[in-house]
Amino acid sequence: MLVETVLGNVNEPAWTERLREAKVDDLVLDQWDAQKSRLRRTTSLGTELALSLARGVRLRDGDVLAWDDATATAVVARIALGEVMVVHLDTLHGESMDMVIRSAVELGHAIGNQHWPAVVKGTKMYVPLTVDRKVMDSVMRTHAFTGLTHEFIPGTEIIAYLAPHESRRLFGGADSTPHTHLPADLN
Repeated sequence: MLVETVLGNVNEPAWTERLREAKVDDLVLDQWDAQKSRLRRTTSLGTELALSLARGVRLRDGDVLAWDDATATAVVARIALGEVMVVHLDTLHGESMDMVIRSAVELGHAIGNQHWPAVVKGTKMYVPLTVDRKVMDSVMRTHAFTGLTHEFIPGTEIIAYLAPHESRRLFGGADSTPHTHLPADLN
């Protein structure tokens, strides 16, 4: 099956109604594959699917990719968000300005040096896992940031609190796609 356009989204009233009695065949993608305009995957019901979207089109969770009137079956994109490292910055409150500036610069250098995208909201910095969790934890421990703590949480726990541009920074977009060096036929 070749998909070249998104038909709609399950959250749109017309699709919600149509899918109420339909069979839904999920195309489960991780947050990085969802940003690709071209890929080949197999749906949950075993349909081979080739995606060939226009440049700049990004899939959203619930996008309807195909509809078959005869069988009342829809292929729906399901985006699985990965974990996020949360760096707690609230411990810097009350510290001297010199300490706050030094911590901010050192943290920014460490995160930037790894090419990790980040979003700061209030007193928390969110960084999506783009490498193994142990690697990210090791980087944070190696730098031994005074007074800063971090933890890992599911991306689904924070996405509701993010503005659209922040979600794109953490969970998609070419600038935050992790580097891979797989043979072309496996990508």
